[in-house]
Amino acid sequence: MKSLTKTAIACAVTLATFNTFAETQITVATVNNGHMIEMQKLTPEFEKQYPDIKVKWVTLEEGVLRQNVTQDIANGSGLYDVMTIGMYEAPIWGERGWLEPIDTSGSYDVKDILPSIRGGLSYDGTMFASPFYGESSMVMYRKDLAEKAGVTISDRDSWEHIRDAAAAMNDPDNGVYGICLRGKAGWGDNMAFLSAMANSFGARWFDMDWKPQLTSDEWKNAVSFYVDLLDNYGPPGASGNSFNENLALFNEGKCGMWIDATIAASFVTDPKQSKVADQVGFAQSPYAVTEKGANWLWSWALGIPAATKNADAAQKFVRWATSKEYIQLVGTKNGWSAVPTGTRQSTYDNPKFREAAVFAEAELKAINSANPNDSTLEPSPYVGVQFAAIPEFQAIGTTTGQMVSGALAGSLSVDKALESANRSADRQMRQAGYY
Repeated sequence: MKSLTKTAIACAVTLATFNTFAETQITVATVNNGHMIEMQKLTPEFEKQYPDIKVKWVTLEEGVLRQNVTQDIANGSGLYDVMTIGMYEAPIWGERGWLEPIDTSGSYDVKDILPSIRGGLSYDGTMFASPFYGESSMVMYRKDLAEKAGVTISDRDSWEHIRDAAAAMNDPDNGVYGICLRGKAGWGDNMAFLSAMANSFGARWFDMDWKPQLTSDEWKNAVSFYVDLLDNYGPPGASGNSFNENLALFNEGKCGMWIDATIAASFVTDPKQSKVADQVGFAQSPYAVTEKGANWLWSWALGIPAATKNADAAQKFVRWATSKEYIQLVGTKNGWSAVPTGTRQSTYDNPKFREAAVFAEAELKAINSANPNDSTLEPSPYVGVQFAAIPEFQAIGTTTGQMVSGALAGSLSVDKALESANRSADRQMRQAGYY
């Protein structure tokens, strides 16, 4: 009897030990954007498919996410098994060996991913992050307000025309502002928008000798125009607004125009979220002196740090969340206008998506028109539209964003802001040995 009891206890211990080790928990760090929140809601579908894997989420505001994942991967801490990164980080970190190559074998159908998006997340032909959604930028505007003001919004309008249209639609007494733009400091916040705008004014971050060009006439013209535009026709407190804040303003009917990420189109046309869903029109981004670099190219993607101890489980999650099947799942559950877009050609080929998403054609046109290898009027030594794909850019872009946000808030002049940013950039580039 004692022998049987000991055997039973040993079996129970063995089973408990097996169960303990059979379940793998992965930690996923992501940004607090709508599509990412939806992915979290659908996590039980993944866990049902892979019952031995549990997903823990860490959801952060964009600027905090960038800081946390950069620190984690640079230190090799392994806090996260999957991290949400973008086109800036993926090739740089991939080259340094900080990321696991994405498993694109078998049914994943990597060739279905749009070439510009796939290329932007790769280094030397290897994809180091898989796109959850992709985006460019475009104009979203209120058709009813434009008609009432007697203005038209077309593809590739001039910035002067956009300013005049903003003036015509501006009605602050009734809580409507002519234009909403990013003002919150950050290389991925206000500078994502402003870099593309500055490109169209003929600006560039660096010359061919890697000397910062932030005090050039082109940068001064672009930033001065931007500050005046928001001062005169933007909402109060614009220097604190980024994507989510402007999305909320637009959906409440408070913006005549909003120029931002194409991914917003699915939110502003959703009657469950937007009070003006049936009045939204779309147009390609405006320009000043050149169309080069006038709209950005980006992807929020899922990468796997080399320091993870759960690489196999992380690969399964990334493949699931960025698959054609996941897009089908969202389309079936939430409607085809709600799927994450900008990643796969099959999405745009799907008749259900094209019927549901009035923005599909404009979005794909914007993404396909962006060229990170040729985004400035004058030659530049870097790859990237709204960023320069070098490790030093994150600090340079962040400091520049802080200075520009200060100019927008009125705490310093545009000239002083750009002079300060240029000095900081020059110091960074010298210390890094560029010249």
